[in-house]
Amino acid sequence: MAVYEHTYRNYSGPPTSEWSRFLIIPRHAFRDVFKSKLFTAFFAICFIPLLVEAVLIYLHHNVNALAILRVNVRELIPIDAYFFQTFVNLQSGFAFFVALLVGPPLVSRDLRNNALPLYLCRPFSRPEYVAGKMSVLLILLSAMTWMPQLLLFLFQSYLEGARWFVDNLWIASAIFIGSMVWILLLALLSQAISALVKWRVIASGAILGLFFIPSVFGEVVNVIFRTRWGNIISLGALMKNISAGLFGTFERTTTFVTDFDGDVLNRVVLTEPPLWASWTALFVVCAICLAILSAKVKAYEVVK
Repeated sequence: MAVYEHTYRNYSGPPTSEWSRFLIIPRHAFRDVFKSKLFTAFFAICFIPLLVEAVLIYLHHNVNALAILRVNVRELIPIDAYFFQTFVNLQSGFAFFVALLVGPPLVSRDLRNNALPLYLCRPFSRPEYVAGKMSVLLILLSAMTWMPQLLLFLFQSYLEGARWFVDNLWIASAIFIGSMVWILLLALLSQAISALVKWRVIASGAILGLFFIPSVFGEVVNVIFRTRWGNIISLGALMKNISAGLFGTFERTTTFVTDFDGDVLNRVVLTEPPLWASWTALFVVCAICLAILSAKVKAYEVVK
């Protein structure tokens, strides 16, 4: 507008609360994410295992449905820690692909278009920027992992009774902690790689390589040296051990039958890395990601 008209006025509305200022980033990011019909359809497909889980829980407590389907209750999967762990791990797999689609362009797009000065010249700090970008994945992945899983846990508690709820409350904590650790790992890795690589396709390929290449190399180490310590460099194996530890299904030793030597059966007992080693390796990975974000997220960059 022309200055001589003197129609410009300062904003007189209520200011945004400082604690919630970072939420402006996911609010606009979700609009772009769900513009894609293919992504929206894939995101809806991710909830199919949850529907199957709800049906299995319901069948355990509905005699009429079992009679119609001619199914014996003993033939159904028991509703225990292993049951919830299986579906949590399944949803974690879907969460990986959602993070692979949504995560890479969040930071790389701003770096490629030199948009960081527009963010940081306002009352918006670097931690708030990183928290805002990470909250896109945190909110999206939480909606498909621990949130519905806890609702299904409450559904099972409602059907089974208060006693079951009290005795198995630790399963709810395992669902929440295991899912949040996986979500934080995905969010940090995707943001750190997108800050290093400014092109979406290359960043997505780097995330895939970071998960699969160390897993293959670790399995080679396990086979050659007949050990399980190669899993310490595999992010998937680390999360598998941590999830098993939280749900109480972690087994340190595994026995494998190798071959026959005459009439003697050779067995090899392999020992998994302890849980503290898995937690430590995961903490180191997250610390490296935070260091990368701290170095790359700046208002300006000096190019020599």
